[in-house]
Amino acid sequence: MAADWLGSVVSINCGDTLGVYQGRVSAVDQVNQTISLIQPFHNGIKCLVPEVTFRAGDIAELKILEIPMQNQKYSNEQLNDYTMGYGCQPASQQNGTIKQKPASAAQNIPCRGNLEKSSEPTSTSPQQCSKSFIDKHSEGVNQPKNVRRRHNSWSSSSRYPNQVTPKKSGAKNGQLKARDDECFGDDLEEIPDTDFDFEGNLALFDKAAVFEEIDTHERRGGGTRSRGTPSERPPTYRHDENILESEPVVYRKILVPQPGVKEYCTDSGLVVPSISYSLHKKLLCVAEKHGLSVERRLEMSGVCASQMALTLLGGPNRLNPKNVHQRPTVALLCGPHVKGAQGISCGRHLANHDVDVILLLPNFLKLLEPVTNELNLFCQTQGKQVSNVKDLPGCPVDLVINCLDCNENSFLRDQPWYRAAVDWANQNRAPVLNIDPPPNEHVQGIHAKWSLELGLPLALGEQAGRVYLCDIGIPQKVFGEVGISYHSPFGCKFVIPLHTM
Repeated sequence: MAADWLGSVVSINCGDTLGVYQGRVSAVDQVNQTISLIQPFHNGIKCLVPEVTFRAGDIAELKILEIPMQNQKYSNEQLNDYTMGYGCQPASQQNGTIKQKPASAAQNIPCRGNLEKSSEPTSTSPQQCSKSFIDKHSEGVNQPKNVRRRHNSWSSSSRYPNQVTPKKSGAKNGQLKARDDECFGDDLEEIPDTDFDFEGNLALFDKAAVFEEIDTHERRGGGTRSRGTPSERPPTYRHDENILESEPVVYRKILVPQPGVKEYCTDSGLVVPSISYSLHKKLLCVAEKHGLSVERRLEMSGVCASQMALTLLGGPNRLNPKNVHQRPTVALLCGPHVKGAQGISCGRHLANHDVDVILLLPNFLKLLEPVTNELNLFCQTQGKQVSNVKDLPGCPVDLVINCLDCNENSFLRDQPWYRAAVDWANQNRAPVLNIDPPPNEHVQGIHAKWSLELGLPLALGEQAGRVYLCDIGIPQKVFGEVGISYHSPFGCKFVIPLHTM
């Protein structure tokens, strides 16, 4: 009985360790319980040896893929007895032809030769397909050179087993067919008559072992990249970073003769020391002697302060032609001194950018010339000036700019209008921006959220909020004359944030 199955094409599954083999049965030994295959394929790849032998204990599943024509009329009982011994499922007989029923049976693939004989959809058995395929290879030697079979084309019926492309006639169609055969009809040396077992082949790939081998090779210096500790990895750069080697970065480039109480740093890490009020006043006097007049300083500080205020108010999201019904409102509290003139200059630029500005400046008998000049310019805008705190808005505004305090006019803090303005700013729930506030030793009455310093910062207290620094155009040599070794920390900006170290 065992010898009757010689020549059958079978698929033997030996488990995850040995894999899947396909081939034609060459010998069956019932005594030693072995089976031999010739022209074997292991996991879809042709073996180097011409024949392999398996023991019954190594076989987990056996599938019969092709039965010789002379052996296709066995009874169900005979086939079941044979296949059950090798782990196959029983077979059934229909119309005198044996059909295998394994757990995962191969798809019936009709042969191209049979499809070309008829234009009607047909279905063929795997045995007929395999025999026709073998006949083609055996007869390929006797075929004309200009006619070649087309086995590897996607248009074959292997994709749709029950669908046939109608055969066309005519000289033109014949030329197209000949051209297609010339292009796609090269015969391969050997084509396996079973589908490639992708799942079985993928199961043989040990992903963890391969990655471990790659890591070992890289750690030994054979690779260009490393997955080690961060200190061992090559440096990575962003698109805006310089990849060329340069000198070490010096973060302390500003040196002052008398270090202040506090030190600040920029976003890039540059250290900006604070200076005393006396040194700050001396720096402005030297700059004025070199041509940086008070008017220039007021204009520069007003532009920087207004630019920062516009950003705090919402920038382009708030100030655009389609949002004219929600114009922001800014309350400007100024005193009769140069710092008050800086606030008036800021209010003029804000009014020019469609911001509703309300300026509080009490009626004094005499004002400084810079204050008078800035006030005259402000009156040419749409801004509103009031002299009494009662005329300020009762509802919260968008921003309060504080320019009340000055070291030279400390007596103003005792006046009723000053205390009323401080109370109004603290009770109003709007955020407060200080422009050039006094140092830490002078207690401020208004709690601010931001403070803008000029040139170099002073040592500010907690009531000053977050500190910002603006460039008012002081030349580098002017810093050198007062004993400050200066290097600009502003980069491409005129206003930068400072962080307490």
